[in-house]
This record gives sequence, structure tokens and C-alpha cells, in this order.
Amino acid sequence: MVVVLLVVGFFWLKGLTKGDHITIGTDNRIELTPTQIQSMKAIGEWEFLSVSAEEMVDTVRKGIFRDDELVRIYYGTLRLGLNMHRLQQGWIKAEGDSVAMTLPKIGLLDKDFIDEARTKPFFESGKWKPEDRDALYRKAYTQMMNHCLTQENLQAAEHNAEEQLRNMMRSMGFSNVRITFER
Repeated sequence: MVVVLLVVGFFWLKGLTKGDHITIGTDNRIELTPTQIQSMKAIGEWEFLSVSAEEMVDTVRKGIFRDDELVRIYYGTLRLGLNMHRLQQGWIKAEGDSVAMTLPKIGLLDKDFIDEARTKPFFESGKWKPEDRDALYRKAYTQMMNHCLTQENLQAAEHNAEEQLRNMMRSMGFSNVRITFER
């Protein structure tokens, strides 16, 4: 059976050499398929920087004979990145070996970043209501936002996003990659 296939293949190739041509070439065109575009969009949230935070927060309630004090330590991780569900129509355009991307603004991916399980009471005197603890939580939340959601961190996340997306597009064959972020 193998011999028959070899003989048929030999005569077929011999017939091609009498005037027919076999050419081997490459197609250097790069096309983004709708499936590729949809899979990038389907990523959802794409994290480019995480910032760990630890805040010691306290409150004092003045009393007649003594003051009540509540001190807690809160831990959290703020994740900065892109929400790919916020991509606008036409966010990516490819032509030849060039691609242009317009991405949503880098932002906080998860608003529930305080790890309640790691929250520790540091010092407590007096009786405190759940509302008092909630107020302390909100104070820690605000402090973490102020300390971690800085312009420097947002720019670092944007830089990381640009670098990773540029490398991804280059690995797909694009040599000219332009990335802009909505403001």
C-alpha cells in the first residue's frame, strides 16, 4: 500500500514539473478576527497593579471620668487595571502591520478591597456599637483610597497595561502598536 502511494505521488509530482508550478510562500497580512477581539473583551477585568495597604485607625469618645478608645488595624489590597467591559465600539483598529487601541481609563477594579478576616483590634476600652465600628471601617477605607489610589500608582498601572498589550500585539505580528487611554 505504501509503495502504491509513493508511485502515485512520484508521477503526480513529475506531471507538475512539465509546466505546472508549485510555489511556496507566506501571507504577511495580519488580520484580527472577531473571535480574537471578542476574547480580549471577554477577559473582563485585567489587573496591572495591586497595592497592599495597612491602616491603623482610631476613634476616641470623651467621657466624664475616662475616655473610651477604639483602635483597629485594617488590611486591604487595591487592584488597579482595565475593565474590558467598558470598551467602546471600534476600540481596536488594525491595518497592515499596524494596530491602534483606545482603552478605558485605568481604575480601581474592586471596591471591596478591605480584608475583613485580617482586621485586628489593636486597643479597645469602653463599649462600642456596630455603628461605631462601621464608622471606623469607612475611615480606614477612605484612608486606603487616599494613600493607594494616587496618580503615581495609576500611571504605573497604565504603563504596565501599555507594555503588556504592546507585547501581546507584537506577538500577534503587529510591528506598529499605538495605545491610548480614555481620559
